[in-house]
Amino acid sequence: MLAPKRQKYRKQFRGIWRRLAVKGDKLNFGSYGLKAMSQGWIKDREIEATRVILARGTRKFGKFWIRIFPDKPFSKKPPEVTMGAGKGDVAYFVASVVPGRILYEIDGLSKEESETVLRNIASKLSIKTKIVTKTI
Repeated sequence: MLAPKRQKYRKQFRGIWRRLAVKGDKLNFGSYGLKAMSQGWIKDREIEATRVILARGTRKFGKFWIRIFPDKPFSKKPPEVTMGAGKGDVAYFVASVVPGRILYEIDGLSKEESETVLRNIASKLSIKTKIVTKTI
């Protein structure tokens, strides 16, 4: 799974989301992309599952870019543990995503193939997304 190599602090607060993305909201590398339409946390397992789909879908001709990274630790207490006794252990890492953020980009495939791959990716994610194309 994806995780940061090192961190200054082991645990973080949950935080609040911005209303809209102020960076990473335009296609920079590919001609087709997947844009977030809602806010949420994307788990490292979801990113890994989508990476496998992208690698298989773009095997011979395509190229892809993953524009998010799970750098936020998500802590969780074990089941049937009473309240108190501190914060739980880090269970996994998440990427915090706001509406407008480009999550994935793809290039080198036809329009139909790109949309098929991006639709498969969208089904694996826990937030609402839409497919965007580069305007020339």
